[in-house]
Amino acid sequence: MMTLVIFLALLNGCCISFCRVLNGRLSQDTSAFYASFWNHVVGFIFLSLVVYFSSTVPVKTIMDAPAIAWLGGVMGALFVALNSYVLSKVGATLTVILVITGQLLTGVVWDAISNGVELTPLLGILCILMGILVTKRGQDQKANIKG
Repeated sequence: MMTLVIFLALLNGCCISFCRVLNGRLSQDTSAFYASFWNHVVGFIFLSLVVYFSSTVPVKTIMDAPAIAWLGGVMGALFVALNSYVLSKVGATLTVILVITGQLLTGVVWDAISNGVELTPLLGILCILMGILVTKRGQDQKANIKG
């Protein structure tokens, strides 16, 4: 069972990366908001069909969810729009590294605020950010030498 869960997590990561690249490419041809719009329209239709045909929970119960439950969709749309915009500017690899770093940073800060966890993991995140800055600076210097 654990092997299946690990496989599904890896498959999810592949799907997210593939989706980011597709949205980034679409945002290059149109705009980040257009890419986000179509991402969410297709996702909404697909998941609506999945829920309708497989859920034992009545649709009315889903519609009665508290307003805060709908905030996830708004945050998801914002994430996709920002990700599509950034990906078209800095590339797929750097976008993924920055997104993961942002997730780690937010998780550490959230834990520190809510559970009183020490902020020592911030040192690891700062190392990641420093590595990104050093790499970016090296790329800029190479571009200046060639240009």
